[in-house]
Amino acid sequence: MANKQKILIVDDDENIAELISLYLTKECFETFIVHDGESALDAVKSFEPNLILLDLMLPGIDGYQVCREVRASSSIPIIMLSAKGEIFDKVLGLELGADDYMEKPFDTKEMVARVKAVLRRYKPAADAVKESIPASPQAKVAQYPDLTINLTNYSVVYKGKVIEMPPKELELLYFLAASPNQVFTREQLLDQIWGYEYIGDTRTVDVHIKRLREKIRDHESWRLSTVWGIGYKFEVLG
Repeated sequence: MANKQKILIVDDDENIAELISLYLTKECFETFIVHDGESALDAVKSFEPNLILLDLMLPGIDGYQVCREVRASSSIPIIMLSAKGEIFDKVLGLELGADDYMEKPFDTKEMVARVKAVLRRYKPAADAVKESIPASPQAKVAQYPDLTINLTNYSVVYKGKVIEMPPKELELLYFLAASPNQVFTREQLLDQIWGYEYIGDTRTVDVHIKRLREKIRDHESWRLSTVWGIGYKFEVLG
């Protein structure tokens, strides 16, 4: 039997945390609950979760700082939970490296669905190394000099090294690279990559492009280009 996937639940509201745990346990996940940011950082190392459900308003170290510190060394998927509904809070969470954002109160079935969706997209680097070569002609791969983006196994190999990145970053990079030199507006990218899962302003796209550029530098043969006043494109040079 395959090992259960592990979910770390970080929320200072014990009732909400227990409710989340109950629903995830019913879906055969293993859960671990902590109620503050410092405990969350310790649990990331000891529990080694496959995904973190992270409340923003925590005693001591808040959720934003927890996300920042986790992202400094890991690409574990993070879904932020918050009663705050402002676009600024969502964008800040995404900018710090969250993969998704849910407002409280939320529907527990939707929460479970989002957890499953994010986990389906995530592929740890160790697995990506094993599967960096397409397994079949049907594999979705965009390949350029020093860059291979494989959407089938969610891996990115840049200059011979596997680059860890959250699912949405990888999907955005693949979508652009799969249509070289084609310009997409921010609205088109938001619709294609986030679809019904996320409703927000177009800064979400800008944030993800910025993070991609920090990991994937411009190459003499290609680059991620901004088309001012319109959007972005994966530009093939020469």
